Amino acid sequence: MSRRRRWHRAAVQAACVAITLFMGVPIYLIALAALSSRESLNRFPLPLLPTDPSTETMSTFLSSTGVTGGFLNSLTVGLGTVALALLVGVPGGYAVARYAFRGRDTYQLFLLLTRALPIVVLSVPLARVFLDTGLYDTTYAVMLLHTALALPTTVLITAAIFVGVPHEQEEAAMIFGASPPQAFLRVVAPQALPGIAAAAMFAFMLSWNEVLGATVLTLNQRTLPAQVLTTLADSPLAYRFAGGLALVLPALVFIAVMRRYLLNMWGTTLR
Repeated sequence: MSRRRRWHRAAVQAACVAITLFMGVPIYLIALAALSSRESLNRFPLPLLPTDPSTETMSTFLSSTGVTGGFLNSLTVGLGTVALALLVGVPGGYAVARYAFRGRDTYQLFLLLTRALPIVVLSVPLARVFLDTGLYDTTYAVMLLHTALALPTTVLITAAIFVGVPHEQEEAAMIFGASPPQAFLRVVAPQALPGIAAAAMFAFMLSWNEVLGATVLTLNQRTLPAQVLTTLADSPLAYRFAGGLALVLPALVFIAVMRRYLLNMWGTTLR
């Protein structure tokens, strides 16, 4: 039995290493190309180790017109999407988890079906609405679109987490004098924090990577993915790699910040 367990553990570790390499190798190659000189990219065969590091391509890309503004717009839209999605989605998930009402299962299915709509189905009508209301070509328009895309998953993730929090603890807090909002904030929310962090990470990643809706709804206030799409389509290959690295790094930083909550949700405690 011990040998079988060792083989099982080794297989699990090998699978984890394979998945890590599958996800990490493309990021490494993008970073290698973005931080190498343009001459080294024309060599054959291409080196897999940094032989001629250079920040010229990356610095040129970062100093290009619209990149800094696009980065700030992406950061604003991403954080705003997280705030709005949690502000609306967390109470929605709590209601789905705690209250039995007619059509609850149908409602959850309907939430999933909204994610089946192509982004262009939402962005084109919204462009007309935002033109009429004066919100077109603003970060608020993109923020509202991304919030609509992130809300279904936010509600379902938080609902699944709230189901795991014993209702008796909340009732005990109210028996000892806490109001329902106080019981939620002091008893339920701390235990559901990992799930809320997971929902926040999903909302931020969705907003950071979304490009079509941001391209349709903006002209001068574009997010970084939309700016990269429109300006680097005909650029040299080195600058495309630089744009890809600029898109990947902030997302990796955000994931690194949220990893403690995610690992706690999976039952692992970081020492």
